[in-house]
Amino acid sequence: MGESSDSASIHIDMLPFGGKEFVVKTSKGLISVFVCGDQEKPALITYPDVALNHISCFQGLFFCSDAASLLLHNFCIYHIDAPGHEVGAEVISPDAPLLCVNDLADQVAEVLDYFGLKEVMCVGVTAGAYILTLFAMKYTERVLGLILVSPICKAPSWTEWLYNKVLLNLLYFYGMCGVLKECLLQRYFSKELRSGLHGAESDIIHTFRRLLDERQSLNVMRFLEAINTFSCGA
Repeated sequence: MGESSDSASIHIDMLPFGGKEFVVKTSKGLISVFVCGDQEKPALITYPDVALNHISCFQGLFFCSDAASLLLHNFCIYHIDAPGHEVGAEVISPDAPLLCVNDLADQVAEVLDYFGLKEVMCVGVTAGAYILTLFAMKYTERVLGLILVSPICKAPSWTEWLYNKVLLNLLYFYGMCGVLKECLLQRYFSKELRSGLHGAESDIIHTFRRLLDERQSLNVMRFLEAINTFSCGA
């Protein structure tokens, strides 16, 4: 994505209610924001987990007609994808500075500034929950509420840090290999769902394996490195 302007917009009809993608230029780099609904309504922002984007992380919610109708009736949804995790993302330049979780939280604030949003509701999943929690702690006056799913709401413990280092090494040397996909699927789904009926792998697991194959390994590695730091400069 070029950096010649502050934003670009792209129409996409991949979610049941349509919407528009904005590529917003922030001080931390470009970030993709997919907007669904009437921008005159109160704002709800979402942030997905590692190696997921707004479609793979939240499509289950938005393909539930009752939930989607309720949300879009009351809110305009701003889906923020982690850098390099949007649909069709290219590999982030190796010359781009590595971001930490505080940078990602500040980037959320810049997205709000771009859209002129003073206060928002927040929905985050795992790593996304961690980032939005940091955002809420730093910008308390801008957060009306937090909905956190499987949250990581603190810096990783040493065992988690070591485990993430193993995942980072797998990404660096082997890319989105089978072992790494298994680790991520264990992160996303319960054992029962991964096994399916009679021990057969469920359709949703097949779908997520395919979606993980589409991710840019180096971009996933950068996001995982960000959430694996205890603070900027650590």
